[in-house]
Amino acid sequence: MSDEVTYDAASQVEVIKGHLRDEAAEAAVMPTDGLGCHSGSALKKAAELSGNSELLAQFAMDYPQGPHDKPQSMCPAFGSLRVGLRMRRVATVLSGSACCVYGLTFISHFYGARRSVGYVPFNSETLVTGKLFEDIRDSVHELADPNLYDAIVVTNLCVPTASGVPLRLLPNEINGVRIVGIDVPGFGIPTHAEAKDVLAGAMLNYARKEIEAGPVAAPQGGKSDRPTVSLLGEMFPADPVMIGAMLAPMGLAAGPVVPTREWRELYSALDCGAVAAIHPFYTVAIREFEAAGRPILGSAPVGYDGTAAWMAGIGDIFGLAADQVAAAQNTFLPAIEGALAAKPITGRITLSGYEGGELLVARLLIESGAEIPYVGTACPKTPWSAEDAAWLEARGVQVKFRASLEDDCAAMEAFQPNLAIGTTPVVQKAKELAIPGLYFTNLISARPLMGPAGAGSLAEVVNAAIAGKARMDKMRGFFEGVGEGDTAGVWEGAPNLRPDFRAAHQKKLDKMARAAKAQEMI
Repeated sequence: MSDEVTYDAASQVEVIKGHLRDEAAEAAVMPTDGLGCHSGSALKKAAELSGNSELLAQFAMDYPQGPHDKPQSMCPAFGSLRVGLRMRRVATVLSGSACCVYGLTFISHFYGARRSVGYVPFNSETLVTGKLFEDIRDSVHELADPNLYDAIVVTNLCVPTASGVPLRLLPNEINGVRIVGIDVPGFGIPTHAEAKDVLAGAMLNYARKEIEAGPVAAPQGGKSDRPTVSLLGEMFPADPVMIGAMLAPMGLAAGPVVPTREWRELYSALDCGAVAAIHPFYTVAIREFEAAGRPILGSAPVGYDGTAAWMAGIGDIFGLAADQVAAAQNTFLPAIEGALAAKPITGRITLSGYEGGELLVARLLIESGAEIPYVGTACPKTPWSAEDAAWLEARGVQVKFRASLEDDCAAMEAFQPNLAIGTTPVVQKAKELAIPGLYFTNLISARPLMGPAGAGSLAEVVNAAIAGKARMDKMRGFFEGVGEGDTAGVWEGAPNLRPDFRAAHQKKLDKMARAAKAQEMI
């Protein structure tokens, strides 16, 4: 008789023991169409057969895959969805599986979206017959009200892209409302950060063609009387203001931040003297700026060295006198140096993320006194990140582009840091090892990084986390012995693991994988 406290008779129910099933019979009834979210290779093949091979080839060029063939962050479309939902007078319509749309809208509203997301449902019949495209076209016509919207963004998710739903055939505008159609499949876009570039680039392309065609509307705030530097990449709201203050002594001004908050800002962004690629992975957006004849500057005014080099680079682009640039540097560099010295950081930190600003944060932490042996970013290596990577590597940092979750966890386990900054699963793993952890997106990105304001912004939260090591040890001791994985929890007896079931299931999966591979070869 057990003294375990129970609330019903469920523990007394007799459990029927199963038997190994016939693998051959089971394989015969398993679906092999590959149209699930987990079947990236099958969906990619279907997309190529449906006429989207050119699109996928462009994706492969703009967003080269890493060691893993599927996103390890959230659905990539979340990135482009956030860009559209943040813009005034822009409607968003999704075309994809209902489960995908539900997940995307749920997390978008969780992150503060205050607008509805349009959805065009489909079934097998409408998808195959082309009726889905007609439904999308009808929905866009119904939605296109110039009193409400400047633009409508229509996004194909995985299944419509794999089926070749041709958003390019939608009209460019309806009733004066711009129509922007994009494909954001998980089998073509490695990270949700890069999906932001898909939409930002498509909008810049549309706006650039509008400018070439004739006069366009002036921005709401008017046009600057000084040459501007457009800022590429999402950042803390105080950072563009700080950059503007650093540009002012050089006779320059900060332009709009791309992705923008309204359509007319796209015109202002293109009408700049230079573009600062604060986040260097915006490949398509940079291509549009280059098509408009705008020079691109990498890195950012982060820390002492970064600010000095960045301001010098701005001076070179605009052909400013050396003494003018030096005067501007002398205005801000002493304040940055003082802020770094006033709030030092002591400890070894591993850093990883998927937003694109990981290298900049690492530079700031090193100048604050921290030891950084490893930096991992899910984003790719580009010419605009080369300067930051070289600076870090010169100081003994291992920089990993297209880093996988396995890379980040392995680095954390190898270096045994005082603090692990990373994604949710990295922080979870750190807690299991009694290593203090900070979630990059919510706790690091939510702080200024640029200029004097950014110099001491990370010290408080980082030092507080490092100081919490004793709490982590206490928590680990409290949960000692509860098991992990299949054995997690408190058991009356030994858990029934059934390795024979696991082995049989693995054989089945291996057999299905071989069959799928053989089908691809055929």
